Amino acid sequence: MTEVIRAVGLTKHYRKVAALDGLNLSIPYGSVFGLVGPNGAGKTTTLKTIMNILKPDGGHAEVLGVDSRQIGPLELARIGYVSENQEMPDWMTLGYLLAYLKPFYPAWDDAHAAHLVSQFDLPLDRKLRHLSRGMRMKAALASSLAYRPQLLVLDEPFSGLDPVVREDLIEGVIESAEETTILVSSHDLNEIESFASHIAYLEAGRLCFAEEMTSLSARFREIEVTVESSEPLSGEREWPATWLRPDSTAGLIRFVETRFDPERTTSEVRRLFGEVRNISVNPMPLRAIFVTLARSRSKAV
Repeated sequence: MTEVIRAVGLTKHYRKVAALDGLNLSIPYGSVFGLVGPNGAGKTTTLKTIMNILKPDGGHAEVLGVDSRQIGPLELARIGYVSENQEMPDWMTLGYLLAYLKPFYPAWDDAHAAHLVSQFDLPLDRKLRHLSRGMRMKAALASSLAYRPQLLVLDEPFSGLDPVVREDLIEGVIESAEETTILVSSHDLNEIESFASHIAYLEAGRLCFAEEMTSLSARFREIEVTVESSEPLSGEREWPATWLRPDSTAGLIRFVETRFDPERTTSEVRRLFGEVRNISVNPMPLRAIFVTLARSRSKAV
């Protein structure tokens, strides 16, 4: 088995709104899989449906080779789940929480739990209600990593946290990536870009693409073309389907190429504009790619 999660045709409706619309998704073992998209794209619904927190209206998903609707104690003992709205027993101290959770997880590692508590600088004797948001997220992550899960699901784990806490959480996630498949949804694209091996982009409950981060970074480019004429371009033009947000001013054309290939892209430019003065090709960070896709709402990708 090469997939830790496989979703086929997942649908989920809230009254007349399709939160998931025929979602197909495959997450390979050993990946750090980032799920991104605009607000309301269906990221949290995807995670909750896969984890059997929500029932799908159609389609199905498998987690660790088991139908997600049949996930039971054996599977949950191998899955960690951390949400931005994590509910925790506020009356417990962190030490009590860890001791309480231990019997539910046969693979619980006391030494690893102690390492995580030390790494995150967590106070074992303090009640959870008295922890800051950042400390609560660290506590949730530590309690989910202490049993070395095969799968760790993180739903917006960095939301509303200060940069130092985010960095601490990322460090903990990266350390666990050696033995755990990680599925993380987040709006913090700079952080996602720093450690994700794969990226999936959701919009309106539909999967626009899912691929390795290296492949995504290689195919998106901001292109600027300087033409010989300084006059505004005239006439209607049929832009290539792989160009997003094309724009032209006097002597300059700008667009985002979603299938960048040096030879093909250059050939397309020259076919449309003849000999040009200069073609500038610039790589794009994940945030720029995300903004371009969100604003264009194009199917060209």
